[in-house]
Amino acid sequence: MSGFAGAADPPPVGVAQPEPPDLRLAGLAVAAWLTALAGLHLGSSTLLLVAGTAAGLTALGAVHLLGRLGRPRPMLRRYGWVAVAVGLGVVCGGAGTAAQLAVRDAPPIRALAEQRAPVTADLVVRDDPRPIRSAGRLGMLLVSTELVRLTGPDGRRIHASVRLLVLATDPAWRGLLPGQRLTADGRLGVPHGGDLTAAVLSTNGPPERHGAPSWAQRAAGTLRTGLQRACAPLPDDPGGLLPGLVVGDTSRLPPAVEAEFQATGMTHLNAVSGSNVAIVVGAVLLLARWSRAGPWLAAGLCGVALVGFVILVRPSPSVVRAATMGAIGLAALAAGRPRAALPALAAAVTVLVLVDPELAGDPGFALSVLATGGLLLLAPRWRDGLRRRGVPPGLAEALAVPAAAQLACGPVVAGISGTVSLVAVPANLLAVPAIAPATVLGVLAAMMSPIWPAGAEFVAWLASWPAWWLVIIARQGARLPGGTLPWPGGVPGALLLTGLTVALLIAVRRPLVRRLVAVVGVAAALGALPVRLMAAGWPPAGWVVVACEVGQGDALVLPVDPGRAVVVDAGPEPGAVDGCLRRLGVREVPLLVISHFHADHVGGVAGVFRGRRVGAVLMPSSTDPESGRDQVRAAAAGGRAALLTTVAGARHPVGGVDLLVLGPPYPLAGTRSDPNNNSLVLRATVAGVRILLAGDAETEEQHAMVTRAAPGQLRADVLKIAHHGSAYQDPGFLDAVRPTVALVPVGTGNTYGHPSPGLLARLSRGGVRVLRTDTDGDVAAVRTGDGLAVARRGVPAGRQP
Repeated sequence: MSGFAGAADPPPVGVAQPEPPDLRLAGLAVAAWLTALAGLHLGSSTLLLVAGTAAGLTALGAVHLLGRLGRPRPMLRRYGWVAVAVGLGVVCGGAGTAAQLAVRDAPPIRALAEQRAPVTADLVVRDDPRPIRSAGRLGMLLVSTELVRLTGPDGRRIHASVRLLVLATDPAWRGLLPGQRLTADGRLGVPHGGDLTAAVLSTNGPPERHGAPSWAQRAAGTLRTGLQRACAPLPDDPGGLLPGLVVGDTSRLPPAVEAEFQATGMTHLNAVSGSNVAIVVGAVLLLARWSRAGPWLAAGLCGVALVGFVILVRPSPSVVRAATMGAIGLAALAAGRPRAALPALAAAVTVLVLVDPELAGDPGFALSVLATGGLLLLAPRWRDGLRRRGVPPGLAEALAVPAAAQLACGPVVAGISGTVSLVAVPANLLAVPAIAPATVLGVLAAMMSPIWPAGAEFVAWLASWPAWWLVIIARQGARLPGGTLPWPGGVPGALLLTGLTVALLIAVRRPLVRRLVAVVGVAAALGALPVRLMAAGWPPAGWVVVACEVGQGDALVLPVDPGRAVVVDAGPEPGAVDGCLRRLGVREVPLLVISHFHADHVGGVAGVFRGRRVGAVLMPSSTDPESGRDQVRAAAAGGRAALLTTVAGARHPVGGVDLLVLGPPYPLAGTRSDPNNNSLVLRATVAGVRILLAGDAETEEQHAMVTRAAPGQLRADVLKIAHHGSAYQDPGFLDAVRPTVALVPVGTGNTYGHPSPGLLARLSRGGVRVLRTDTDGDVAAVRTGDGLAVARRGVPAGRQP
C-alpha cells in the first residue's frame, strides 16, 4: 500500500513533493525504549555496565565528529550524529532504568518478599482494580499501588516509594479510586519480574481507607457512574460497549462481544487511547474553527477539553500516556507543521520511558506509539497517493488512516496473539464512521448526567446507534471463516513480521514490484480462502475431547453430534468457556457436568448457557462450597435446565458419549481439601476412546478409587490430569490409568506452581504425550485411522494472568 506514494511515480504538475520525515530524534527514542525494556529483565548492575560502555563510545564519537565539522563529508556527519543519538539514548535509558531498578530491589523489602512475611502496608492506589480471570478464585482483583510504608512482622517500619501489586479477594477493594490512600494487611511474595514491581501483597481482608481521593478522581467517578446510569436502559451489547468506547469502562461489556472485538482486531476501541483524545479534542477544534476563533483561543479550548477528558477517564498512567500520544498528532494537525510531529513523538517517548521505564514493556504503550507513528509517517503519504489517483479526499483519509495504524501495530499484535488478522483492516475501515459520533455523544452524555439525567439518557440512546454498528461489524467479522492466520508468537514473531513489513514497504516503491506484490497477494488470498473455508483447522476432524484454554480452571468438551456436546466444568469466567464452545461450533449442551463447586470450575457457568440450550446439569452430592453451588443453581434456573445429582457407579449415556461415574467411591472428610477430594471423576467413552476426567481429585480420592475399582476399570487412553497438575497425585492411580495422552488445563503464570515439574517428568518418563492449555491453548485428542493423535489450537503469546 505504501506504493501509493512511490518514488518511481512522478507527481502530477502542480503537486508538491512530500517532505521527507524528520527522524533526527527517532534513534534517541528507540534506543532509550529498547534499553529500558532490556534493563527490566537484565538487572541494574548489567544495565549500568552497558550504559557506561555506551557513554564512553558516544563521547568518543561526538568528539570525532566535532573535529571533522569543517571537512566536506555530509553523509558521514549525518549518520555519525544518528549513531551519537542512539548512544545517548542507550545511556539515558540505561541510567534511568538502573536507578529505578535499584530502588525496586531494595534489600529490606526483597528479604521480606522472599520470606513470604506477614506485613502491614500503607499504600496509594495507582490504577483501577481489575479482575484476574485466570486466578482460579471468584472475584480476585489485582490492584496496582505505590508503597508508602511497610511494617514487618517484628514491628520494624520501612519507608520506601516502590510499586506493589495487591492480590485481593474482599469486595471492598473493587470500588477504590486512583489516588486513594489506605492500609492493608497481607503476606508479601516475590513478583514475576520484567517490570518495576517490588513485591506482591496477597490479602483476604478489606482495606482501611484514609481520607478521600482527589477532587479529580471523585469528579471522574461521578461522571463515569452517570454514564453507566444513562446506558442502563439500553440493550446489553451497545449499552455495555458505549462506556468502553468513551472511558474504557468494560465492566458491563458482554464477554461474547469482547471476544468478537478481539477476533476482528477492534479491541483497541474498548481502551482509552490517543485516538479517543484526538476525537474529543478534534471536535472542540472543529467547533472553534467553525466559530472563527483565533489560534490562541482555539488552543486554549482544546487544552481545557484535553484536561477535562483526562479527568473524565481518570488520570491513571495509561490515560496520561494516551493523552500524550493523542495530543502530539492533534498538535501537528492544528499547527500545520507535520514535520514537527515526529520529533515531538520521539521526544515524548524518550521522556515517558525515562520517567517510567515500565512503559517500555507495556504492549498498550507500544501500540499507542506505533499507531501514532503510523498516522504521522504513513497515512499522509497514502492519503495523498490515493487523491492523486482520483479518490475523493474524505474517502482517501478514511482508507489511509486505519490501514496505516493497522500496518504499524501489526507486528506487536502478531507477537501478542500469535495470529495475523485478515479482517482487521476492513473491519476497522467500516468502523471509522461510527467511532467519532459514538465517542462524542458518549462524552456529552457523561457530562450531562449529573445535571440532567433524562437528557443524558436521550444522548446515550443516540450514541447507541453507532455503537450498534460497531457490534454488528465485530460480530460478522468474527463469524467469517479463515479470518485469522496462525503466526509465530512472542518476540520472534513480532520481529519476523516487522522485517517482512519493512521489506514490503521498500520493495513496493517500484511500480513493477508493486504490481507483482498485488497480483501475488490476490492470488494467494483467492487460493487460500477455499482451503480455509473447507478446512478451517479447528476443531480437528475426529476429535473426541477438547480441553479449553480458560485460564486457571477446567472446561472439557465431549462431542455428541455436530453442534451438540457434553461439557464438563465451566472454568473461572463466562467469556472464556463461551469462546471455546463457539470455536467448536457447539450450539446445544444436552448435559453439563459440574465436578465440584470451586470457582475455577463453576465461575463461567453462565457462559455455557449463553445462546445455547442446556438440557440438564449433573452435580455431585457434596455441596461445598455453597457459593459455587448457588451459582450453578441460579444459572440452571435461568436456563430452565434440569438439576441432577449422581453417585459412583451411575452411568449417564448421551448419544455417542457414555459417562461412568467412578468417584468419589464414598464421601471423604478431613482431607487436605474436602471439596477437591469429593470431585466427580468420570470415565467417558467416545468413538471407542476411553477418557478419564479426574476433576480436582487429590491423593486421598485417587487412592480410594484405586482400592475400590475393579481390575482395568480406571484404564484410559486419555487422562485429564487432576487439579491442574498439582503435586498431590497418587502414583498408584497414575499407574492404573496408564494413559497415552495427558491433558493439563492450567492458567498462564498461576501462583500455585501448577503443573508440578515432578509430575510432568513422571509422565514423560512413561511415554505419555502431555498437552497444557497454558502453552498450547485449546488442546484436543483425535481418533485417526492409525490410533490416537493430538492437536493444539495455540494460545496468544505473552498472555498474562
